[in-house]
Amino acid sequence: MRRTTIYMPLLDEGTEVWVQVSAEALGNGLYKVLGIMPPEQNWRFQPGSVVALQERAFSSGDRGFEAVEAES
Repeated sequence: MRRTTIYMPLLDEGTEVWVQVSAEALGNGLYKVLGIMPPEQNWRFQPGSVVALQERAFSSGDRGFEAVEAES
């Protein structure tokens, strides 16, 4: 099992916000979201969801991989 850190978009924040979460590589560019969502956060994808990743440049200048909806 290969784990990686991805950026999870938060909902209901009034502005774009992401948190780092763990994900497990499943192959074919898909990842399973791991961990437990804290009660004060509303992740776009629930733990256990299968997501695809998209590279993103953040306002800080950092780059990372954001969870996006997986194609079915």
